[in-house]
Amino acid sequence: MRRTASLVLLALAVFFAALSPLLRWYAYPRLVKVPADEYQTMVLQARDATLLDYGTMKARTVPEITVVQTLKGNVEAARRIERTAGRDVVVWDGLSYVQGPDGKMVSRIPERYIFDAHTQEPVHATGEMVDGDPVTRTGIEFKWPFLTQKRDYEYFDAQARATAPIHYEGTRDFRGLTVYYFEQTIPWTRVPLPKVMPVAGITPESVAKTGTTRWYTTVRKFWVEPVTGAPVYGEEIHKEELRGGSLLGGRDRVTVFAGHVKMREDYTRHTVDLVKSQRRLVLLVTSYLPWGFLCLGVLLLSLSLYLEARGRRTPGPAPVRTEEPEPLGS
Repeated sequence: MRRTASLVLLALAVFFAALSPLLRWYAYPRLVKVPADEYQTMVLQARDATLLDYGTMKARTVPEITVVQTLKGNVEAARRIERTAGRDVVVWDGLSYVQGPDGKMVSRIPERYIFDAHTQEPVHATGEMVDGDPVTRTGIEFKWPFLTQKRDYEYFDAQARATAPIHYEGTRDFRGLTVYYFEQTIPWTRVPLPKVMPVAGITPESVAKTGTTRWYTTVRKFWVEPVTGAPVYGEEIHKEELRGGSLLGGRDRVTVFAGHVKMREDYTRHTVDLVKSQRRLVLLVTSYLPWGFLCLGVLLLSLSLYLEARGRRTPGPAPVRTEEPEPLGS
C-alpha cells in the first residue's frame, strides 16, 4: 500500500515540477496580453498656464487648461490586421483633446497606434497615423511591456513624429506601489501644424503661406508599475511656440501653450486601483503559480521518498511455524 502511494506521489511531483516552468515560459507569453477591446480615458490639467489668444495673437495666463486623452480599442481593425500579421494585435484609436478654461478647443490630435498585444512592439499596417499623417513607429507609446526592466526604452513622440530614448531614473514608491520612474526630454523641434486649427477659417496651409512655423519642446515623466507595464501617473512640462513669418507682426516668436500638465487626482486614484488588480493577475501567471507548483512538486517528491524509505525499513510479518502432527500411537 505504501509503495502504491509513493508512486502516485512521485507522479504528481513530476507533473507539478514540469508544470511550473511550462506555465512561466510557455503559457505566460501566450496568455498575458492587452485586450483588444480596451477603452480608457485620462484627464490631465495645467494650472496657471500660458495660452495664445488668437484674436490678439498675444499670449496670456489662464487659470487652467484641460487635456483629455482617450484610447479606444478597435476590435474589427485588429482582427483584420491579425490575418496578415500572424500574431495578436491591438489597435488603439486615440484622441488628445486640449480645451481652454472657457471650454473651447485649443487642439485635437487623433492617432492610430497598432502594436503586439503581448510585447507592445509596434506593428506596421495601413492606418497607422498621427493627425492623419502616415507614420512608422519605432519604440513604445502609452504603455510599457509586461515585466518592465530597469533600463532605457525607445519612446515615440506623436508631436515630433519621431522616437527618442526615455530614461529609467530609479525605483520609487507611489501610493503603495513600487514603480519605475522614466523621463524623456524632447528639445525644441519644428513640428507640423494641427490639421484642425482653433480658429474658424485658419488652416495649416494658410498659416504656412505666411512663413510661420510651429515649434515644440517637452519634458515627459512617467511612473510605471513594472509588472503590468502600465503608467500609474504622468506629467509633462510642455511648451509650444509659433516662430517667424508675417503672421506674428514682426515678432520673432510667440507662445502658443506653456504649462506643467499633471494627471487629475480622481483619475490617478482610479488608475492606481485598476493597476493593483491587474498586477495580481499577471503575478498569478508569472510568479505565484509557477513557484507554488514548484514548491508543491518538491514537497510531494519528499513525501514520496519518505514513504518509500519507510516501506523498505519496516520488516514484514514473521513466518508462521507449522508443526508436523505426531504419529498416533498404536
